[in-house]
This record gives sequence, C-alpha cells and structure tokens, in this order.
Amino acid sequence: MREPAPALILASTSRYRQELLARLRIPFAVQAPDVDEAPLPGEAPAALAQRLALHKARAVAQRHPDALVIGSDQVAELDGQAIGKPGTHERALAQLRAMSGRCVTFHTAVAVLRLATGYEAQALVPVTVRVRSLTESEIEHYLRTEQPYDCAGSAKAETLGIALLEAIESDDPTALVGLPLIRTCAMLRAGGLDPLRP
Repeated sequence: MREPAPALILASTSRYRQELLARLRIPFAVQAPDVDEAPLPGEAPAALAQRLALHKARAVAQRHPDALVIGSDQVAELDGQAIGKPGTHERALAQLRAMSGRCVTFHTAVAVLRLATGYEAQALVPVTVRVRSLTESEIEHYLRTEQPYDCAGSAKAETLGIALLEAIESDDPTALVGLPLIRTCAMLRAGGLDPLRP
C-alpha cells in the first residue's frame, strides 16, 4: 500500500504565490513565515533571495515537521543592486525610470523541505527582463492603473506590466510572477508529492 502524500504548506502570504501554487490543484495551507527580510551587509541579490526562501521554509517547517513546506523569495537586480518592493508611488516611479530601456534580472528562489524525513531542496531561477524605453506618461498611466507597489521592481508582468517589456528570458515563465512552478513540481515529486499522481 502506498504511503499517503504529505500535507503541503506554502510559507508565504503573497497572493501571487498562492494563485500560482493553486494551479497545481493540490490542497495546501498557507502560513506566514514571520522572518526578517533585511539583506545582510554586502549580500548579493541572488544570495538574498536564496537565503530568504530557505529561511521562510525552515521557519514554518519547525512548526510542521511532517509537512512538505515551500518557501520562496524574489529579488530584482539592476546594476548589481537589489530593487525591492516600492511601497509608494514615488519609489515605483523612480524604479521604472531607472529600469527604462535596460535589462533587469529577477532572482526567484524556492526551497522545499520536510523535516521529518530530512528532505531539503533549493533552486534559484533567474529571469532576465528587457524593459522598453518608457515615457513619463506611460509610466504614470501604468502606475495609476496597476498600483504595483507590492511587487519587486514595480513590474506586474501577469497583467498590464507586460506592456512595459520587450522580452523575457527564463527556463520557467512562472518564476517572474514569484514561484517557479516547473522547478517546484520537480522538488515536490522528489519530496514525495507528485502533482500528476491521482
């Protein structure tokens, strides 16, 4: 007799990650990881994303050692510097002005672990985005319409933000939205939960 699949928990309150994970049609719970997301001194954007994804997963897994826990984080990078969530219209305006006509890398990290079995897997899925040369009126219209103040780099490519872009390069198109589902599926299967197994 096959062992029952472990429970699945998403260590994130991000509605974007919840919507992505729901695509897999696996029941899952959501728990806030409550971790400090401040970068360490001199920490590179990719390293920050990886550390936070693992830290989030571990924080929730401590409370649920039998469950498979997914932690994820995304950090945008321009000229070697991290670009966070703008939070305000003014910061979003400054971000998009700086990104206009440039390439931006979104580092999306995912960690899947189950403490009871010692299973732990991590992945970093970078997405390179080429931003169009934007006018002030285009930026203002986008920000007023979309209000993407909770998105890294102010770019919501799953909605109107796609109009800001010239190209997207990635092995996993969902990574730009915040959770690389192709890599996540592989990690879930290795941890004992196959999205395609009835």
